[in-house]
Amino acid sequence: MTRPRAAFAVPGDLETLTGGYIYDRRLLTEMRNQGRDVAHIRLAGSFPDPTPADMADAAERLARVASDCPVLIDGLAMGAMDRSVLTGMAAPIVALVHHPLAHESGLAPAARDHLYRTERDNLALAAHVVVPSPHTAALLVSDYGVPADHITIARPGTDRPLGRVAKSDPPLILSVGIQVPRKGHDVLIHALARLRDHRWQAVIAGSALDADHAALLAQLITDHGLSGQVRLAGRVSGEELARLYGQASVFALATRYEGYGIVFDEAMAHGLPIVTCATGAVPDTVAPGAGLLVPPDDPEAFADALAKVLVDAVARAGMATASALAGAALPGWDASARLVGAVFDKVSARG
Repeated sequence: MTRPRAAFAVPGDLETLTGGYIYDRRLLTEMRNQGRDVAHIRLAGSFPDPTPADMADAAERLARVASDCPVLIDGLAMGAMDRSVLTGMAAPIVALVHHPLAHESGLAPAARDHLYRTERDNLALAAHVVVPSPHTAALLVSDYGVPADHITIARPGTDRPLGRVAKSDPPLILSVGIQVPRKGHDVLIHALARLRDHRWQAVIAGSALDADHAALLAQLITDHGLSGQVRLAGRVSGEELARLYGQASVFALATRYEGYGIVFDEAMAHGLPIVTCATGAVPDTVAPGAGLLVPPDDPEAFADALAKVLVDAVARAGMATASALAGAALPGWDASARLVGAVFDKVSARG
């Protein structure tokens, strides 16, 4: 029996190097590898703040999908669409929520309220919702009114490291995340400025999606006199990122919020001690014993945690062991794809 057809609507370029796009790209690839006929519907990259023309284009593309073809809609678009776009669809809707749009850092109160109301109302139109973490699932139930039995948690998959790379000397502190306020790279830089008495170097890898914030980060590095120790690497290739993970001694992300955080799985797959913040899905994602979690927006606490990992060899080794054990047990992308495929089957069976 042929499996039901399906579609995956994603705004922008699937090759964008963010956790959400990596999730979308790998999910689409793995579902196709498992024999599912999944069409890719590319929506305009202006979401979640679409132009009227891009909203109209999305409405036209989604309205053309047949009634027997469930459509998985990425949250960047799903949470920001006009309700009329979704009610104009014949196809069953499956929403993919990486994290609620209203939880992005730096939003004006009016914009945050608008995104919250739009996403809440749009999720009520979905036949089912896919999320990457228990934290996001609980948030959608408590704050957005999504029934728990309408949610499937499809944790991101993890690739295994290929080979071993010599550790850098002095020790490399690696941070991976796009250059936007939510990732807290500014907090990390302030924390690193407190570690002048220690030997270390740091690399922040991630695309400069917010040009103003990227400029702020560069200025902070200069102002703190850290140009010789901290490198803003920007977007790096997959091969370069794997090399950085291999060379690193510590993974550090001073994030203000994560709906999941694929980079933590990557860090654990490489057996790295982790220093990060107790916010969002982070406590559920970073394995017990693998990391030190401090409050967000606290450079002093972040610096103290980094110093402990750098100085205390016994603690560092214990964290590395816990991280490696957790990383070895993480599921692959095939498991994530099977879970989402099962959602398609369930939605299609409802007819």
